[in-house]
Amino acid sequence: MIKAFVVDNDRLRLSENFELDKGKVVWADLFNPTMDEEADIEEWLGASVPTREDMEEIEISSRLYVEDGAYFMTATLPSQADSDNPVMSPVTFVLAGDRLVTIRYQEPRAFQTFPARAEKVATGCTSAETILIGLLETIVDRLADILERASRGVEAISKNIFHPRSTGASSRDRDFQRVLKDIGSKETLTSDIRDSLTSLQRLTGFLANAVGQSKNGKDARARIKTLSRDVLSLTDHATFLSQKITFLLDATLGMINIEQNGIIKIFSVAAVIFLPPTLVASIYGMNFELMPELKWLFGYPFALGLMVVSAILPYWYFRRRGWL
Repeated sequence: MIKAFVVDNDRLRLSENFELDKGKVVWADLFNPTMDEEADIEEWLGASVPTREDMEEIEISSRLYVEDGAYFMTATLPSQADSDNPVMSPVTFVLAGDRLVTIRYQEPRAFQTFPARAEKVATGCTSAETILIGLLETIVDRLADILERASRGVEAISKNIFHPRSTGASSRDRDFQRVLKDIGSKETLTSDIRDSLTSLQRLTGFLANAVGQSKNGKDARARIKTLSRDVLSLTDHATFLSQKITFLLDATLGMINIEQNGIIKIFSVAAVIFLPPTLVASIYGMNFELMPELKWLFGYPFALGLMVVSAILPYWYFRRRGWL
């Protein structure tokens, strides 16, 4: 599918027919393009567009390069990011003179919000360069929103770990299982956003060189510089979040170990407390004919009392040492 946009008084306007408006189209957005659509765009652009396999290459030379006078820039962007499992996919931006082409196979939200806002409000979309910069700014804003939501989720996990609501052992076990799943999903989300920001950081540096020679190069470079600083600050924040998630994972595993050690401690103390009574019962349970207390009137109460005392003494000792 091809969405073509033309510039109309510093605003974007969706073209009704790409073929009829080819001479006025400034931005062509390809979403899951067919071979015929790719051929039409290549003829209009004057350069070959990369295939999906080319876009998925991870080498810098395959993501940022100049060919036939056009600048090709590929970044990894999230879609369906309202969940903790966004779909990461490459998006290629092709800047050739006063023409911009974007090729994508997913639906990042910025590709919906930016054209809608640029059609209603004059956002300075006067050329392909300004459209690309405005689109990148919207993408960075969207990534910032995702990181803010992830931060709130991490704070909620932290409170759940250090201030648990449940007191029962079985409830805490279920809570820890849920916490571990939440930590894993937040780490996946943060890692994906960091990858996306890293690709955007490289893209902005490449774009700054691409627009350096244009007539609006000074203003464009200033906006790109601001954009680059925003990306860098978001990358630092994502790194901080990743470190905090790692700390929460270690803390959760430590809490689980404490819970397990507490349970083992209870069993150990119980075993030690009941060991002396068991020994007494074993002695007086032997079936020897000649036993001193066998005919004794107070033998049975004496044995019971000895068992109780032998159980109380270890318990008292443990309490005095602070082991209980």
